[in-house]
Amino acid sequence: MIPNPSPAPAPIPAPRSVGLQITGACNLSCRYCFYADSMERLDDLPQRDWLAFFEELGRLGVFDVTLSGGEPFVRRDLFDLIDGIIENRMRYCILSNGTLIDERMIERFEVGKRRLRLDYIQVSIDGSRAEVHDKSRPASFERALRGLRLLKEAGFPVTVRVTINRYNIHDLENIARLFLEEIGLSGFGTNEALPIGAGCANRGDMALTPRDQLEAMRRIEILLERYPGRINAQAGPQAKLKMYRQMELARATGETAADWAMGRLSACGCVFSRIDVLHDGAIVPCCMLPGVVLGRIGKERLADVWRSHPLLQAVRDRRRISMSEVEGCRDCAWNAFCNGSCPGLAHQLTGDFNRANPEDCYRDFRRETGGVGVLSS
Repeated sequence: MIPNPSPAPAPIPAPRSVGLQITGACNLSCRYCFYADSMERLDDLPQRDWLAFFEELGRLGVFDVTLSGGEPFVRRDLFDLIDGIIENRMRYCILSNGTLIDERMIERFEVGKRRLRLDYIQVSIDGSRAEVHDKSRPASFERALRGLRLLKEAGFPVTVRVTINRYNIHDLENIARLFLEEIGLSGFGTNEALPIGAGCANRGDMALTPRDQLEAMRRIEILLERYPGRINAQAGPQAKLKMYRQMELARATGETAADWAMGRLSACGCVFSRIDVLHDGAIVPCCMLPGVVLGRIGKERLADVWRSHPLLQAVRDRRRISMSEVEGCRDCAWNAFCNGSCPGLAHQLTGDFNRANPEDCYRDFRRETGGVGVLSS
């Protein structure tokens, strides 16, 4: 019998990190962009509102922020915003498509403490060559790769995120070789194309089928042996491989997972230390929960939202719910070993964050792959 750990402790008094989608504008039209719907209907906050919010974050003692979009480098006032972050004693990182990074942009980081307070820049690249990458991120490979190389040559802390989709599964070995051997990155991360945002319309040729997932897992496992500790993931095939194996092991031996509570909706721990803000100023539990609006910066105090908003508390309280009580999971033989996966995807796909994410269901995965479990993959 798998023991049910007690619920997580109360969240810290203020978020340690805040994700800031500072613009909905982007110079690309990626075919799986999960943020595409929001980009079309929301206006960017002006600089003055962001700077005032940074002062609020500084007073709260927030440690670091993540700047994303859209594409952050599209904002002409990006470095004014960065200076505002620094003035309020915070560190920052940037998530970018890399295509707007050139020598002049790199020089601008040398002003003041901009480079000193930068934790890293993440560049999104989905292939080892244009023929692969441009299938999902059209007409951008050479510019993205040039931006990455410039950052690496200038000694910036830089990493890459690869979004695994149907077009790059068979390129994963070449991708790893490019980043880890040729360019010399210390590591890179992976996730996957999801059937939300632009990914809904393009699901048929972007999102992975269960058999695609299994093939990606097999290839990633080989790469993990070749490059130990240098490829990481919090979502996608690599993360699922780890989660499914822990479920198989627990069912076979009773050995529980060390980093999440089995048998409960315990997958998401971000809401205990982090919160996000969309580019129109909406405060949300996570960028994957854009429909759960908790307030707006400049109108509600972030401290009040963080400590007492009932919807945020409801997302935190998911982990009190047994998988045997979750709709659609009550009769599943795996419910005592499952954690429900991402509440953001559950909400976007079912309308309820107290459901399991159907994209990560191990029962469905086994059925769709002919009963093949990951322990025997």
